[in-house]
Order: sequence, then structure tokens, then C-alpha cells
Amino acid sequence: MSDMTLPDSTNRNAWLGLLAVLPLVLLVAMDGSILYLAMPHLTSALTPSADQALWILDIYGFVVGSLLIAFGNIGDRYGRLRLIMTGAIVFGAGSLGASYAQSPPGLIIARALMGLGGATLLPSGLAIVSALFPDTRQRAQAIGIFSATFAAGFAIGPLIGGMLLRHFEWNIVFLINIPVVLAFLIAAPILLREVRSTTGGRIDLPSLLLSFAGILLFTWSLKTAAADGFTLRQSIVGVIGILSVALFLRRQTKISDPLVDLDLFRDRIFSIAILTGLLSLVVWSAASYLSGIYLQAVLGFDVFTTALLTLPGAVMLTATCVGTARVVEWVGRRTALVATLLLISAGVFLLLLTSTQTGVAPFIASTMIAGIGFGLSFSLVAEVAVSAVPAERAGAAGSLAETSNELGNALGISLLGSLATLSFRLLGPGVGGTLNETLDHAGVTPEVTAQAKEAFLTGLHMAVGAGGLMTLTLGIVAWIWLPRKLPE
Repeated sequence: MSDMTLPDSTNRNAWLGLLAVLPLVLLVAMDGSILYLAMPHLTSALTPSADQALWILDIYGFVVGSLLIAFGNIGDRYGRLRLIMTGAIVFGAGSLGASYAQSPPGLIIARALMGLGGATLLPSGLAIVSALFPDTRQRAQAIGIFSATFAAGFAIGPLIGGMLLRHFEWNIVFLINIPVVLAFLIAAPILLREVRSTTGGRIDLPSLLLSFAGILLFTWSLKTAAADGFTLRQSIVGVIGILSVALFLRRQTKISDPLVDLDLFRDRIFSIAILTGLLSLVVWSAASYLSGIYLQAVLGFDVFTTALLTLPGAVMLTATCVGTARVVEWVGRRTALVATLLLISAGVFLLLLTSTQTGVAPFIASTMIAGIGFGLSFSLVAEVAVSAVPAERAGAAGSLAETSNELGNALGISLLGSLATLSFRLLGPGVGGTLNETLDHAGVTPEVTAQAKEAFLTGLHMAVGAGGLMTLTLGIVAWIWLPRKLPE
């Protein structure tokens, strides 16, 4: 506790400034996961199609992930405090719009607006927190608290959502953002100061548009194919998306101020770290989303009981985040990074033991074992990525680490969620595009219900099996490819 001593008013103001930023960090992380348990309620209320349901979940993550690096550069040039204040207003407006949305398209638009605001909060918040602490040791401690809060938000999002939904309608998961945003807007001008960088480059608008359009168009094509099959329109959009991403990558090698410094990926340590951050969130988001539906729609638990079942995994994840430094001291960064991937794959493979009749024990064991891996990933990836590059490129490395998490969170639901959707479309009874839509259909028979649940379970097993294989493969590659001692 001696490190937290507040000997003077300047130091005290720095810690108060950190406390002002942390609730926003928690909200941004929670909004990436809080809908996982709310989706059955939301689906019954708004009746979205299968692809609309996936968009509701992951449009937020795609917008945040696509704009993180750009907004980092904008904040450097025009001021972090100004940007984070603007972003908080946009985030609050999006939350208010989402809470009163009357249709799936309206909710998707509101979630995209929330993502637009959320993309300003993480890089600007981290830069402001870093500037508050001139002492190196205290700065490291503050950044650790910042990262742990972000990880905890991901972990407790489903739990908080489940507890709220026991007493309120689905829109409460968005309304809770409003008082936090208002409190921040009042406290920020008092406790925080403006932060700018004199080295920020210009924002390349074509790069921003190509990356954003490429990711969204390719994902839309993938979701549409999973839900409705391949069509000419869907295929053309998918090709355009792929070409847009390819043009974006090519442009980054040609311009003086790229949004993504591709040269960083020449370092194998950096590449493995970024892939770890990406894949860990791909698996986590898909497993959390599909498991939430499984526990409620297949096993029949209410939302509060489902939330309680997620608690052991959330506790394990958060505790691991806090204790990662000691783990690294004990086994070293290389072993910790490889263990991250192997623990995630081992945990999600346990979900293959679930059935339409029983599955609570495998689920809890899965979340606890994988939770250790996710906790290590949240705390370790950015640190390894930054330490692998020269000091003058640390900012770019940190932004890419954050972006890999956000994109992984969205891609997991898009890629693995679409795989589960495809399975349900091919094996399900054909009454509805999703399990909840089928179960809510009037006059559904017990035979149709049983077939729908089996089809969903098959999709769940396919998704988590694919995710587990990806992290297992990367873990083996990391063990073989990484040097025995990683840089400090």
C-alpha cells in the first residue's frame, strides 16, 4: 500500500483523475459483452433476424476496433481531453438511442454510435492517465489499474447484465451508461488536463475509409451467407470487402503516416502477441455469446441464474489480471504467453461435453480454466507487444494491441457466430433463423423444439471447437517460434 501514498495535492489529484476515467473504461469494456445474456430478452422484444442479431452484438466492437488508431492520432493532434469529452457525449447519446430503440435497425445504428464514442475513450483515456503520473513507478501502477479495469469490464459485463435483467427490461443495459457519462462530463474538466503530442502525423482519410468499409462489407457478406446462403449480391459485397482490406494494407506501405505500421509485424514476438490478443477475444466473445443462449434457451435457466453461473469464470479472469505480474516473474513471459493460448483452448474444449440435457459443470469448468488464459492475455499482450519494439514505436504497438482486442471481440461473434448460424440453418427445423426465434414461434411442437436445440448445440460445438483449434495451433507455433527469453 505504500505505493499508493498521497504525499501532496498534485499526487492526490492524479489519483482522483484516474478514478474519473476508470468508470468510462469499465463501460466501454462492458458494452462489448453485456448483451450476451440480454440477447434472448432482446430477441423476443424486437424479433431481429439472425444476421441482425449478430450485427446488434458486434457492430459496436467493429466501430471501436476500426477507429481506435485513427482517434489515437486525432487526439495527439487536437487534444486528448477535448476528444474524450466529445466521445463521452456521443457514447451517451448512442446509449440513450439504444435504450429507446423500437426496431433492430434502430438498435444497430445506436450501437454504432456508441462505438464511435467508445473509440475515443480508450486511447485518449490511457494517454491522459499516463500524463497524470510523472513518476515512472506510479505511472506503471496506474496503467496496470487501467488495464485491469478494462479486463474486469469484459468479465463482469454478462454478470451485470444478468442481474439487471432480473428486475428490468432489456433496455436497462444501455440506460445504466447515462449517469456514468454525466458524472464524467462534470468531473473531467476539474480533474483532468489537456494532453497533446507534437509528433502526431496527419490522418489518412482513404486508409480510414478502406479499413472500415473492408471489414464491414466482408463481415456482412459472411453473415449473410451463413444466414441465407450464397447469392450474387452477397458474393460481390464480400469480394469488394476483401479488395478494400487488400488496398488498405498496400496503402500503409506507401504513405508516410500509415494508420497501421506494418513494419512492426516483421518482429515475430510482436506478431505472436498481437495474434494472441486477437484470437483470445475471438474465442472469448463467441463462447460467451453462444453459452449465454445455451444456458437460457437450451437448459432453461433464467437470466439471473445464468449470470451467477458466469461468476466463477469472471472471478478467475479478474484475479488472473491482478496476478499476471507475479506469474510472469515465476515462469517468464514466453511460457506465460504460450500458457495463455493453451489454457484458452483447453477451457473452450470442455464446452464440447455439453448436451441438451446437462452442461452446467462443463460450462463452469470451461470458464474457470479459460478465464485464467483470458486474464493472462488481457494483461500480457500489450506489455509483450510494446516491449518487442523500439521505444519510439511503443505508442503504435500499444494501439495495435488494443485494436486486436476490440476486433477480436467483434470477429468472434461474426466468424464463429456465423458458423453456428450456418449449422442451425442446415440442421434446424426451418421454423426460424435462430433458436430463440424458433422457440418463440406460435404452435411449435416438442419434436421441433428438440430438433432446434440439437441444431443449436451442434453449432455451439462447431464454433468452440474451431476456436479452440485456432488458439491451440497458435500456442504450438508460439512455443516453437518465440525465443526462450523475451525482452523486458
